[in-house]
Amino acid sequence: MAGMAVPRLNAERLVGQLNAEKSIGLTLLGLAEQGESGGAGYVRWPDGRPGVLTVASGTPDRLLQTGRILDLMRSVDIPVPRYQLVTAVDGHTVVVQERLPGQPARRITGGTIEAVEDLTRRFTGLLAEHPETANPDLHLRIGGRILCRHDSLAGYDDRSRRLLAQIRALGEMHGDRMTGDDVVHLDLTPGNILVDASGEITGVVDWHGYNGLARGDRRFGLVTLRFDLAWGIALDPQYPRVDPAAIRRLDRALDAIPPSALHRYWAHMGLRMVDWTIRHHGPADIDHQLAFAAARLP
Repeated sequence: MAGMAVPRLNAERLVGQLNAEKSIGLTLLGLAEQGESGGAGYVRWPDGRPGVLTVASGTPDRLLQTGRILDLMRSVDIPVPRYQLVTAVDGHTVVVQERLPGQPARRITGGTIEAVEDLTRRFTGLLAEHPETANPDLHLRIGGRILCRHDSLAGYDDRSRRLLAQIRALGEMHGDRMTGDDVVHLDLTPGNILVDASGEITGVVDWHGYNGLARGDRRFGLVTLRFDLAWGIALDPQYPRVDPAAIRRLDRALDAIPPSALHRYWAHMGLRMVDWTIRHHGPADIDHQLAFAAARLP
C-alpha cells in the first residue's frame, strides 16, 4: 500500500547519533527489505540482542504508551514486539524494538487469511480499561491534515467528487469516530504480518506508524487488508502472490460486519487510499482506487 508520512530512515547516521548521545553501543547490521512506514534498520545491542530501528510518528510519550499496550498484548500471548528504546533524536521519535522471527508471507492463501482472522479475534476488548488509547477519527466529514484529505478528491474529477459526497453522507449518518474497546491495527497489511515457513503468524509489527495502534473495532484491520490486497494484485508487480481463495475468505469475513460499520470503514479506507493516490500516483492507479473505493459503498 502507499507509504505514509514518516521521515525516511538514515540508519547509519541515526545509529551514530544514538551511540554518541546515549552511549548504548548499537551495531547496524543492515536495512530491512520490508518497511511500511519510513523504513527500518536491523541492529544489535552489545549483549547480542537483535533489534529493529525505526523513526516513528508521534511523541516519545505517545510511543511509550503504545509500548505499554504491546506489553499487555504480549501478556496474553499475542506476538508483538517489545520496545527496547524510545527516545528523541533531532526532533524525531526513534524506536528500537525487539526483532521478531519470521518474514512477510510471499504467498497469501486462504489459510493466511484464516490465521489473521484468528489472531485479530484475540484483540477483542483488550482496551476496555485503557481509555488513554483513543478511538480514531475516520475523517468522513472533515478531512485530515496529512492523510485522508478531502481537498484532493474535491478537486480531481466528477467521480472523486461523487465518492467524497458519499463519504460525507455516511459521516453525517453514522458519525466520524470509530467505537469499541478492541485493539486495532490501522495498517494491517502483509508487510506488517510476519510468518514462519509453515505459514503460522510469528509477529505483527509497525504499531507506531501514522496508521498504527488505536482503540475501536478489530475488524477494521480486515478492511485495511482487503484494500491492500486489491492494490497489490492490480498495481504492484512485487506484491506477494494472492490466491483467489484468500480473497473469497476475506470477503466473507467482511460480509459478516454489520453494514453500518462496514460502510464507514470502507469509506475511510477509500478516502485514505484515493487521497494518497491522487497526490502521489498517476491516472491509471487513481482509476483503480476510485473504482475499488466505490465497490462496497451503499
